[in-house]
Amino acid sequence: MAGFNVRTVLVTGANRGIGLELVKQFLEKPNPPKWVFATCRDPEGERALTPAPHPHIIPKPASSTDTASIKAAATRVEEHLKGSGLNLLINNAAIGGNGTLESETLDDMSLVYTTNVTGPLLVSQAFLPLLKKAAQGSNQKGLSCSKAAIVNMSSEAGSIQNVFIWHLGQAIAYRCSKAALNMLTKCQSLGYEGDGILSIAVHPGWVQTDMGSFMVGTLLGEAPVTVDASVRGILNVLAKLSEKDNGAFVSWEGKVLPW
Repeated sequence: MAGFNVRTVLVTGANRGIGLELVKQFLEKPNPPKWVFATCRDPEGERALTPAPHPHIIPKPASSTDTASIKAAATRVEEHLKGSGLNLLINNAAIGGNGTLESETLDDMSLVYTTNVTGPLLVSQAFLPLLKKAAQGSNQKGLSCSKAAIVNMSSEAGSIQNVFIWHLGQAIAYRCSKAALNMLTKCQSLGYEGDGILSIAVHPGWVQTDMGSFMVGTLLGEAPVTVDASVRGILNVLAKLSEKDNGAFVSWEGKVLPW
């Protein structure tokens, strides 16, 4: 990842799992970002960000479903950046659900969709001016995650062709939300390419997190991918992305996945 030099990054849902590990591994880089902004609903609660305080990290309270808190977080990030832009936005915050075709409810479906699709849309809208500023201030040609990028943490469970691990759980709301997030990513790639911003959807694997275990139940054993391995793979993939990958759906191993 020698060429992966991100000056500023923001990770949502950073208090645990993949989000927290992303923050940790960014900070462990030989050339860590100058600013790592990490958002979660309650950065000082029971699930507080364990790397903080750290000279490179600034936790921001924000709920991806609360427009006011998202705008407040964007304002505070802008104040810290003092005129510079945001290179990398990772929309990681999400919730799961293992409802079936027979059991899924209006409330559950709405909550999962709002968190997993509308949330990333609202966060991207709020931080778009800072992403544009980063792209405009860069002397890099083409598109890259070092320049300006939106990374939406998706799932192969949302692949309409593959329907990943259907035999282990239907997870209707979750699957539908991730399929919709993939479409949002494609739309963002078309809408923001002219601004110099790359947009990508990433499947992190079936990871050993609270969500990964909840999605398939406790009787089916542990998920096969560790959080550490998943995030190392994700960062390796992000380092190699360019304009040819804009709007793609890729796995943590760098494989292009079918919609």
